[in-house]
Amino acid sequence: MIFKPRQLSLAGLDGEALAADKKRCKRFGPCGVGEKALYLNSFYIDRCFYVALSSVRRIFKRVAMSKGGFTGKGMFASIPYLVVEYDDGKRKQCNFKREEDVDRLLEYMARICPDIPRLSEEGERRLAEKAAREAARYLKELTPQAQRTWDELEQAKAKLSQDPARSRRLARAARTKRNSDRSNPAYKWVALTIVILGAAALVYGVWTWLHQNGTGVYFLLFGMAAIFFFSGANVLPTAKNNRKAVAREWEEAKASMRELAGEAFPVPYWYAHPVVLERMVRIVREGRAQTAGEALEVLKADLKALNSSVQVEQEEYDEVVCIKPIFLLQEYK
Repeated sequence: MIFKPRQLSLAGLDGEALAADKKRCKRFGPCGVGEKALYLNSFYIDRCFYVALSSVRRIFKRVAMSKGGFTGKGMFASIPYLVVEYDDGKRKQCNFKREEDVDRLLEYMARICPDIPRLSEEGERRLAEKAAREAARYLKELTPQAQRTWDELEQAKAKLSQDPARSRRLARAARTKRNSDRSNPAYKWVALTIVILGAAALVYGVWTWLHQNGTGVYFLLFGMAAIFFFSGANVLPTAKNNRKAVAREWEEAKASMRELAGEAFPVPYWYAHPVVLERMVRIVREGRAQTAGEALEVLKADLKALNSSVQVEQEEYDEVVCIKPIFLLQEYK
């Protein structure tokens, strides 16, 4: 272990146990989960802190929205964080690049530490209120056909839970392709041009600095800033970041889901996602549909009605941004 993580919690691990646990930890973005500790990041360095699992009191996701977050027009659609509460009220917030890494970490924590709450206190309160509101909307008694549809959808959800990575891949591929289709290809080449200029400025800055010219440091800083910014933003065209590669990944994700769903599935395989099935279950329980086909059509209408002018709760927003790109790419067919 080159760098020893800094201990945050009162409980700690000895040197050998810490090195072995960190080496074997399961990584999720910049953080990791070991058998004995959570490994957390700073703004720049991955897994440079640790909190003993015995000290963790609560762990949950927080999403900060930038301007335009609900429309996709902002600098960042969302900024995900992992928040860990430990000991007696201490808290560490970790920034993530991809929200799905936070979700995967929380899913893993649910398996290995089911007793640790995975919602904030405010989140638990809002979830209880939401459950009460939903219970008021649901019919107390369903028709036999609606009950059979509910059972069928629950069985389909259980089938998808056997391999959740395929569902995540489907949603991720749809979101990436949707963003790719909406973006102007010229932006990537503009970014590449700026990075080339930044690299030239970096070389010039080093040269002038070595020749003791005081202005060289400014070119050095500009070049480094341009290179790191555009590289970190995944703007540059690469072997994986181009339209053909994105389209291929989308088709492969659908084919993988088709293999998992099989023939007798209540929705087309390209819509085979747990969130789709869960929302269809709610539609049936509300009495808005009797069959899976009817529930899917109602769901399509609901998604079409949701746009940038509609305000929704965070939980529903998470669901919509997860599955709506799939429906948009398939043109709601």
